[in-house]
Amino acid sequence: MTDLAVHVSHLTRRFGDFVAVKDVTFDVGRGEIFGYLGANGAGKSTTIRILCGLLAASEGEATVSGVDVVRKPDAVRQVIGYMSQKFSLYLDMTVQENLEFFGGAYGLFGKKFRLRRDAVSEELELAELGDRITGSLPGGLRQRLALACAVLHQPGIVFLDEPTAGVDPEARRMFWRLIRRLADDGTTIFVTTHYMDEAEYCDRVGLMVTGRLAALDTPGSLKETFVPGRMLEVRGASAEEVRQAADGLPLLGVEPFGAALHVRVPAPGPSANEVEGTLKRQGLAGVHVADAEVTLEDVFLTVVREDA
Repeated sequence: MTDLAVHVSHLTRRFGDFVAVKDVTFDVGRGEIFGYLGANGAGKSTTIRILCGLLAASEGEATVSGVDVVRKPDAVRQVIGYMSQKFSLYLDMTVQENLEFFGGAYGLFGKKFRLRRDAVSEELELAELGDRITGSLPGGLRQRLALACAVLHQPGIVFLDEPTAGVDPEARRMFWRLIRRLADDGTTIFVTTHYMDEAEYCDRVGLMVTGRLAALDTPGSLKETFVPGRMLEVRGASAEEVRQAADGLPLLGVEPFGAALHVRVPAPGPSANEVEGTLKRQGLAGVHVADAEVTLEDVFLTVVREDA
């Protein structure tokens, strides 16, 4: 990429003997929605805090919007928007007062502030909530207000650190529609999450495993690379029962997936009906098999297993 919003090279962060981020390298293009995924403790938040100038790197280089994060951490805070895991809002203040406070923190006053406040409130559907006490708002609305405060000063890149943690599914979907709108207008979005379904909305996804960037690509390419073949959903049997009853079926993998199993076969390979017939002949009378989509959760489980 020639037009970069973020450039990271061999980034490392140590806490004593513990290495939270291990020799991480990646780039993020301008206007991209970049997903940074991993389990809790994988190093996602540590990376984002370094890129936001909130934590010093132990080794490596990083630039954000052309600013050297390692040498000028204070300068980078003026060119980014940041929304932390926990909403950084004053709950005893109104929506309007929170916007005024964060606008002032970014040097927005008078007419310039009012124009940005009105534009952001309209864009994020907060225009009717100005007099509401922030603490009285449901989680989804507070989330949108936190995002509004982060983009008031029109930063070129916005860092969102697990922004939808603890928010209901409908509010999460609404939030991601707003993120897509911001990206369509040219804002770069760098988002950390442990919700694998959310990563499907990202242009590219990096998977962190125990501090390392174990995989990086588009969601589609990650699926093709790490979970080749066809995916089937199997209900009515345990993973061990399916493995024992496979009777020569070319199974590439059997993993729990919610209340069902994801069973992977080659492509071309046996159909769902053929697999179901074989399992029933082997005594699994209540089993049901259907075609399924490969998910990024399948990818993540494969990457974690290979890394281990």
